[in-house]
Amino acid sequence: MASDDGGDGGKVNFPPLLRTLAKGAAVTLGGIFTITMISTTAITLLTQHKQNQFGSPSSSSSMKKKNTISCDVCRGKGFYMCKLCKGNATIEWSPLYDPVFINPCICPTCDAHRIQRCLNCLGSGYVHDSSS
Repeated sequence: MASDDGGDGGKVNFPPLLRTLAKGAAVTLGGIFTITMISTTAITLLTQHKQNQFGSPSSSSSMKKKNTISCDVCRGKGFYMCKLCKGNATIEWSPLYDPVFINPCICPTCDAHRIQRCLNCLGSGYVHDSSS
């Protein structure tokens, strides 16, 4: 019993341009997916290796090792009052050598937060003891 309804069982005739675009899109998306998976895996493995090697940087107990002492500059806080604006959050600034007017501007050092990260301990509150 022959059927003449045109059903070839799945043979669909796509134009060559559409086939080429579909193949290009598949290759591009596959490449992006592959690169994403490889980079994510590499970053995860390197992060775990670094934490196992140095300890977790967020835990305060790992920073209190026997060769570290509390920072004297910030008194162990990790921050101190901004030295440029002196905690005012603005500075007086003029672009001219002999200013006619002076503009109050946001402090570029602390971004108007009034504190800056300690440059001695880099904000951790602890420094390595050089005597040991």
